[in-house]
Amino acid sequence: MHVDCYPISILPRLSRLFEDYTSSREPIAPFYSASPWSHTWKSSVPAQSPAHRSALADLLRDQNSAWFSEFGIRNSGVSAEKILANIEKLRHGAGVVVTGQQVSLFGGPLFTLFKAATAIRRAQAANAVPVFWLASEDHDLAEIDNVTLPARHALHTLRLHSDHPHTGQPVGNIPLGPKISALLERAAELIGGTPEFDLLAAAYAPTATYAQAFARFLAAVFAEHGLIVLDASSRAFHALGAPVLRHAIEHAADLEAALHGRDKLLAERGYHSQVLVAPSSSLLFLIDEATGARQPLRRKNGDWFTTSAGVPSRPSSGLSGQAKTTYTAADLLAILSAAPERLSPNALLRPVFQDFLLPTAAIVAGPAEIAYFAQSQVLYQAILGRTTPVLPRLSATLIEPSIARVLAQHELSLSDILSTHPDELAHRLGARAMPVEGKLRLSATGNALDQELEALIAWTNSLSPALGRAAQVSASKMRYQMNRLRRLAANYQLQREGSIRRHVDSIFFNLFPDRHPQERTIAGIAYLSRYGTPLLSTLVDQSSDDCPGHKAIWL
Repeated sequence: MHVDCYPISILPRLSRLFEDYTSSREPIAPFYSASPWSHTWKSSVPAQSPAHRSALADLLRDQNSAWFSEFGIRNSGVSAEKILANIEKLRHGAGVVVTGQQVSLFGGPLFTLFKAATAIRRAQAANAVPVFWLASEDHDLAEIDNVTLPARHALHTLRLHSDHPHTGQPVGNIPLGPKISALLERAAELIGGTPEFDLLAAAYAPTATYAQAFARFLAAVFAEHGLIVLDASSRAFHALGAPVLRHAIEHAADLEAALHGRDKLLAERGYHSQVLVAPSSSLLFLIDEATGARQPLRRKNGDWFTTSAGVPSRPSSGLSGQAKTTYTAADLLAILSAAPERLSPNALLRPVFQDFLLPTAAIVAGPAEIAYFAQSQVLYQAILGRTTPVLPRLSATLIEPSIARVLAQHELSLSDILSTHPDELAHRLGARAMPVEGKLRLSATGNALDQELEALIAWTNSLSPALGRAAQVSASKMRYQMNRLRRLAANYQLQREGSIRRHVDSIFFNLFPDRHPQERTIAGIAYLSRYGTPLLSTLVDQSSDDCPGHKAIWL
């Protein structure tokens, strides 16, 4: 195995803020307290009272023990021993390196494994413990209710159409239901038959929820690395983090003003905000007591309100087709006291809530999350009085041996693939495959044509500028026809050698499917099932800070 390191800019559609963050040796102040190259975070563990640590450790112990004691994981031969040992380290003063992700079907895309591996590696470097935070309170079911698996030179996207009527409830609490069995059978046809797939099947039982299944699978596959998996959606965790939610209620106007100020500063620096902060928005969501839907809390004239689409409006609502429920700050504080799990943070406040609960030395995040952090930083300062360092997760493309052989045959690198359209690359390889005699004839003819045209243009210019311009136009047309002949010759060769197009399609299918990064498209279980748990150790080893860009990992 060998590894190539590329600048992160090799990937498409990254924000300029993230690209600047990864390339800077110094933190981009005031947005970040660390750069990808920083090491000072390793010795910084936020202070927490022994009582808070003890309560946190008790909750984590009970939760992580449950991941292994339910639904057959206990019979898999996987042990929670190292996870429970890390929880005790946390109880007695250790810091944590935390990462997280939505509770996607079948463990989510490949970058989920990259996040966990990076948190483990960074925790090892800082004598801290790794934690994976489940974003189980998100309410976009369509976003997480699918998985993409490769097989037979095609991508197969599987979707679970749950019988659960989804009207905006947190997705983590939704049961998978009986249809998950048929989906697992289909996945087994594509990638099954391995111990790692058996762990997946045990975790994704019909009676499990999305959060339970995701947590059990992730905890089981990373058990030997001691990864603590945390679902903070319960009443107990929300009660422990209630001071952050209370601050967001009591100081809503000040926090909104700080975010608007940050948005202005980002714009002045030539960046753009990742999360829109509208005048009537807030940092909180509220679970509707009757429907269970997670609704954004909005603010206007000192009052708070939620709106429910598709519900006949009351006469006082003033909103056609929407029901409006109004709350005072005192109402929300009463809910926080009686049922704290009904209040949850939005994308900007969530990391602050997380780092109040946890003694976080550093956060491991992806490109979009790191860009969000430039806005969240003002909330950190206002609520916690400090800013947690944020570090990039491993970004990588896995190159399997069969694809490596094709790349070597055509003398291609990963940068060739990520920067070139498949049709253009196929054309280029067709041109390379032409017989030497044909290449020489086309080259000689093209060179001779250029020489004669340059001499002709110079002569016509000496006679008349107008005549020279006419000669330039005619020369452009002749060169166009010469280039067209080159393309026709390359296409003819491409048609004669069908293997070239098949090779190009196979390369893109595996490394850059649908012109999207492999890590964001193909499920991690596809590679884990193929290469087994040794792949996880490889990912942990490759998650060091030696390359804050993008790696090509040749397996």
